[in-house]
Amino acid sequence: MNFSNIQPISYLKTNTSDVVKQVQETRDPVAITVNGRVQAVVQDPVSYQKTQDQLAMLRILALGRKQIEEGKVIDHDDVVALLEAEDNAGS
Repeated sequence: MNFSNIQPISYLKTNTSDVVKQVQETRDPVAITVNGRVQAVVQDPVSYQKTQDQLAMLRILALGRKQIEEGKVIDHDDVVALLEAEDNAGS
């Protein structure tokens, strides 16, 4: 892990509002250490949500790749035919 801002937990305890303000303004996470080891990360909610969205997309892509490798695919023309059949059945 590479963090540009690493602070001990004692700093967070005494400067919580400053850390939160800095994270919100810079969008850079702050790593918090306990006994010299990173144990937590303070991150703004927008960056956190962006990261979660990116992870979700990567999971979807990985699932799609797995389905392709397993041959679980449908030809474009077959999909169009299925959709047209569903549309005609609903009419």
